[in-house]
Amino acid sequence: MDKIIISAEEAKKSSFEELFKKLYSSKKGISSSEAQKRFQEYGPNEISEKKINPIVKFIKYFWGPMPWLIEVAIILSALIQHLADFGIISTLLALNAVVGFWQEHKASNAIELLKEKLALKARVLRDGKWQEISAKELVPGDIIHIGSGDIIPADSKIMDSISADESALTGESLPADKKSSDIAYSGSVVSQGETNAVVTATGLNTYFGKTAQLVEKVLKHGQTQSV
Repeated sequence: MDKIIISAEEAKKSSFEELFKKLYSSKKGISSSEAQKRFQEYGPNEISEKKINPIVKFIKYFWGPMPWLIEVAIILSALIQHLADFGIISTLLALNAVVGFWQEHKASNAIELLKEKLALKARVLRDGKWQEISAKELVPGDIIHIGSGDIIPADSKIMDSISADESALTGESLPADKKSSDIAYSGSVVSQGETNAVVTATGLNTYFGKTAQLVEKVLKHGQTQSV
């Protein structure tokens, strides 16, 4: 099966028959051998993040067109002995780096806190049998079972109605009522009901994954626009 990316909107609009056809799956799930092939294609169901040394991250705030111009101004102020200008410009450059670094640090911590709430295990139907596996091993087309108190391990189209706490993702304080054929998002928690569901997206293709990518882009943009 070629890698197929299905958006939440497309998955919600599609009937189960259409979705199963697109994902080459069924209500009986997929086989373990097929799951292994898809795992190689889609990768693990997790949010990967490149770790950067904090010192290197901080130094980056002094690197770029705008910081270079300010650093040239600092050098010129020192050469002509305008100490007041030298002190003010140096302070502004350092303050900008500290503020930018701290904002990025807080955003990174927020993502880490959310990642800690992602499911570790999942109950999945493979080879015609229900089994518990690591949530990282889920692939699109898998059939999972979720019930009250469970963390939803991947974006999934549900077969029966449930209520889900999506506050960690959307900020909404009240549980969201999910009807049959709705999409339940990875990282949300089933507050009431139970259902089988077909996995439609994993990893960075989930709602949470795309949110994390968006935050990362904003942070990178903030670095380039700093000062």
